[in-house]
Amino acid sequence: MTKAVLGIIGGSGLYDLPGLEKVREELVASPWGAPSAPLRIGEIAGLPIVFISRHDKGHRLSPTDINYRANIDVMKRAGVTDLISLSACGSFKEELPPGTFVLVDQFIDRTFGRASSFFGKGCVAHVSMAHPVSPRLRIHLAQAAEAEGISFAREGTYVCIEGPQFSTLAESLTYKGLGYSVIGMTNLPEAKLAREAEICYATVAMVTDFDCWHPDHDAVTVTDIIKVLMANAEKAARLVVRLARDFPREHEPCPIGSDRALDTAIITAPEARDPELLRKLDAVAGRVLRGA
Repeated sequence: MTKAVLGIIGGSGLYDLPGLEKVREELVASPWGAPSAPLRIGEIAGLPIVFISRHDKGHRLSPTDINYRANIDVMKRAGVTDLISLSACGSFKEELPPGTFVLVDQFIDRTFGRASSFFGKGCVAHVSMAHPVSPRLRIHLAQAAEAEGISFAREGTYVCIEGPQFSTLAESLTYKGLGYSVIGMTNLPEAKLAREAEICYATVAMVTDFDCWHPDHDAVTVTDIIKVLMANAEKAARLVVRLARDFPREHEPCPIGSDRALDTAIITAPEARDPELLRKLDAVAGRVLRGA
């Protein structure tokens, strides 16, 4: 069995992880460039935890500026087996008001300015994204939220836009009409890259606002969002501590194969593979490439 290592990606308002013990800060080098911030490595209730601030302290990185590939790569190099994304979002549903946590199960990708794969010319791979979230992680998150008395939804579809601007009214009404649950700017390509890295992934989308579709709410403002962010951050810290206390100490094999996503994904013949790209893939795809 593989020892479980829980990774946490902190989004807007979550630049540190309260409750983390025996902490050391480590700037892990990545062949994909600089990650958002140094890793904070420690434990909660004896469970190894690796934390990274997606936007860095002081929120210096916009959604487009984040090096998603480097962030996922250093998580893999740190031994992370299971990864939780804590992300602020807007809501398209009355029943998901600000303060609600949504355990997302599907994504819609509306980004356009981001590198979305570790693979490409010289080593092509196609992983399944039919079910982008690890079901076991969602179960553990639901149990932790219930134990902490946090209002949450067990499922939802997250549409990821490029940003950094918020939606137009026409866009907001369109996404709502299509039945999407929440909107954010960061979970893609993050979820896709985690799948390519064979890391089980789940999102806690923390509602801060109703976007701009709601007739009783005006356009979204940063000032309004920050007020809710602070309350959500406190709940997120409690959620993570509870999750860590109850989390299995051995990694649970993913029922949808997230942790073995590359078994049949690489299509490029060994003799046609680019050695330079293979060197960059040493952490992400090392399990399958070493066996090739």
